[in-house]
Amino acid sequence: MMLKAARGAKPDSFRTESAGDKVLDIIIWALVLFAVIITLYPFLYVVSVSISDGAAVARGDVLLLPKGFSLDAFGMVTKYKQLWTSYGNTFIYTVFGTIANVIFTCLGAYPLSKKHFFLRRPLNFFVVFTMYFSGGLIPTYMVVTGLGLYNSRFAMILPVLVSTYNMMICRSAMSRVPSDLFENASLDGASDFYMMLHIAVPLIKPTLAVLTLYYAVARYNDFFNAMLYLGDAALQPLQMFLRRVLILSSSEILQQAGTTGAAAAAQNTLKIRYVCIVLAAIPIFTITPFVQKYLIAGTMLGAVKG
Repeated sequence: MMLKAARGAKPDSFRTESAGDKVLDIIIWALVLFAVIITLYPFLYVVSVSISDGAAVARGDVLLLPKGFSLDAFGMVTKYKQLWTSYGNTFIYTVFGTIANVIFTCLGAYPLSKKHFFLRRPLNFFVVFTMYFSGGLIPTYMVVTGLGLYNSRFAMILPVLVSTYNMMICRSAMSRVPSDLFENASLDGASDFYMMLHIAVPLIKPTLAVLTLYYAVARYNDFFNAMLYLGDAALQPLQMFLRRVLILSSSEILQQAGTTGAAAAAQNTLKIRYVCIVLAAIPIFTITPFVQKYLIAGTMLGAVKG
């Protein structure tokens, strides 16, 4: 009886450890909830302001939920031609730029993943060297303008054609492909380009999917290169349009919409800025649910060794 009682009893240290774990879980969940709140609040506030009544926005009544309902600012912004021009430019830069990024990343990573490639070590050194030391802003600007790329769509694609970090990740993924596959294909007369296209690339599709997502997000958010190399407003992407509206002013949209009077301008100026933010974020919110699994997989890519 005493032995059974001893077996059934739990030491005080176990009870204390279990209670400590519960306290730790509560603290962790509280911190997570706090992080979610402070992350979601700006988005909810922006959306609420964009659809609230202009008078309520001017008075500062909107704190979280919308006050009233009005889509007048959406009508003003969507009628502005420059918005759709910028959207089209962003689509071109994102789609074609991302395709070029992935192609040249694979072309650079494949030979660097081959141990028998005689230039593998020096090229790896020079590629990694550029991750820590760059040419600088002024030399890069002189190269781009010297090549005649100023005010050209190629200025948004060629200067950022390959990300060194992404190429190292792609190289590590290709180096994990079994070498027997390449040896058998080589005995059958396959070229290196054929082996890269039909063996290496299909086997690292998850990695390429994540890299494609990284490149696409960077392309979509890029405004610095456009600010440097694109003086023509007809070539500028959506982020440049958004920057001009947020930082400079929204008077252009108000003038085209025919808004008159200081009171009406004061009510619509802030709303127009937040409407532009919402319209710029719509593609991201639309695509994110479909690429969420790649976002999760991409969190461990930086830990790949090779």
